Amino acid sequence: MAVQRYDEFGGVPVDPLTSLYRLGAGGPNLTTALAAAAATGRRVALLHIDVDDFGAINRNLGDLVGDQALAAIASRLHNAVPAGGWLWRIGGDRFLAGIGYRHDEPDAIALAERLRDAFEKPLAFPPYTLRVSLSIGVAIYPDHAHDAAALLAAAEQAMQRARRESRNGIDLFSSGEDAPESSEAISRTLRVAMERGEFQLFYQPTVNGHDGSVEGMNALLRWQNRDHGLVRPNRFLELVERAGLSAPLGYWVVRKAAEQLADWRMEGLDYLNMSVHLPNPMLARQDCVDLVGELLHRLDLPGQALEFELSESVLALDARNVYDTLAGLRALGTTLTVQDFGVGGLSFAALAQYPLDRLKIDRSFIRNVASDPRSAAIVRGIIAMGHRLGMKVVAKGVENEAELGFLRRNHCDFFQGYLFCPPMPAEGLDELIRRRFLLPQLFAATSPERTLLLVDDEENVLRSLARLFRRDGYQILTAGSVREAFDLLASRRVQVIVSDQRMADMNGTEFLTRVRDLYPDTIRMVLSGYTDLATITEAINRGAIYRFLTKPWNDDELREHIRDAFRAHEERAAGNDGY
Repeated sequence: MAVQRYDEFGGVPVDPLTSLYRLGAGGPNLTTALAAAAATGRRVALLHIDVDDFGAINRNLGDLVGDQALAAIASRLHNAVPAGGWLWRIGGDRFLAGIGYRHDEPDAIALAERLRDAFEKPLAFPPYTLRVSLSIGVAIYPDHAHDAAALLAAAEQAMQRARRESRNGIDLFSSGEDAPESSEAISRTLRVAMERGEFQLFYQPTVNGHDGSVEGMNALLRWQNRDHGLVRPNRFLELVERAGLSAPLGYWVVRKAAEQLADWRMEGLDYLNMSVHLPNPMLARQDCVDLVGELLHRLDLPGQALEFELSESVLALDARNVYDTLAGLRALGTTLTVQDFGVGGLSFAALAQYPLDRLKIDRSFIRNVASDPRSAAIVRGIIAMGHRLGMKVVAKGVENEAELGFLRRNHCDFFQGYLFCPPMPAEGLDELIRRRFLLPQLFAATSPERTLLLVDDEENVLRSLARLFRRDGYQILTAGSVREAFDLLASRRVQVIVSDQRMADMNGTEFLTRVRDLYPDTIRMVLSGYTDLATITEAINRGAIYRFLTKPWNDDELREHIRDAFRAHEERAAGNDGY
């Protein structure tokens, strides 16, 4: 006897708001479904679904928007429930989903993950964009109950526990009598999974905050479990830690990510970098630096192509071996990033103690920056603090244009999130990587005009510099003489000037001193192969020049100096120069 789908009960009244059946109102019958499952040797998973903090939508935006949101939520749930499943609305912002399955078919947790994944992207109905998460309780027939009433009660109990423990949580009902699986059994299961190749990496692009170009990829671990389908780390990493497999699995992730990066670079995508989480147990290994160094050597990768993300918890330990390992990784040229900064209680003292390069802001701070002054202030503070410490800042979980606009206006350096691309297997990213620039219309719409004036009487130097900086999207002006430079300054708005020191008609410091008097809001820099320290020191002390740079130059370092100069100009213009 096949279990009927809920949409096979035609002509039955449904909830007018969500177009879903109400439980017991003539749609699919849970008691009948359990009887059919018993007859065919199947289990039935029942999921009690609660929308987290839905009441806040009604309170803050009104009942009309709340009704629209509820209808949109129901539609997403309906689309996520697979063929053969059932979906009911049981009142307010709560729903029930069910599915019958055999041991070799997707089970209860797989369905719960599928429903939760359906809300990775926020709901959008202009002018509102709403982030929605679910708390889901799971109960299984006949494991947890033998009739419909008991199964409903068990699923609700599990949902209440999921809601208490965390937002966006999934909880499987437990009567308290189930014995926990032993560490040996967990270890065996995970080792078999590794041997079968069930673990795999998904990748999500890291986007440059200046122009929307793909700067690199963030490697994310997934488990393609034979029984449960695609499983995300929050469901199995605790088991990995209990089994003592964090270090070997962590190294596998680093190795696979580095190998994928080497493949992309062999295809000519040599601008790509790779960021990957480095678990605490691997970081604590005495041979961690040696393993990474050997990997870089074998794959012929430069150290700066790898970025390691570190949890706040390991940095809070203040352990000497951790510092030594981080210093060793930094000596290899790798980038070190604090992962999900702000949620782990890392002290400012610890932040200053370690050789770190980047802060990654957790999604929980990003979510409300466009509407909540406190969230906005925290994010501004993290970005400003990171920059004062000489660090770059990455925003994780950017999902809409308002968040992007806020972060760009506050000079966040890099972005990750569903606005640009969801995590995907490597084979699905080829077109995106080769396109390189993502959502250029958004960056063009929000980017301030940035004009750079290059002054040098050697034409080949001007051509080289213009070619170097054009990739960063600046409007480039070039002048082969001081007189030509003054003409350009009189007719064009220029934020940053880079001048040679030795020119035929006037030296660079004298030229920039005059520019300071005429155009005091410009950022003025000297780039020269000649160093008259007394002249340069005097010019800096008088405020004529912002920075003195030397020829020959390193491309990456010079581009970074110019980015800093534009940022300094914009902060001064906003009355936020930090002094």
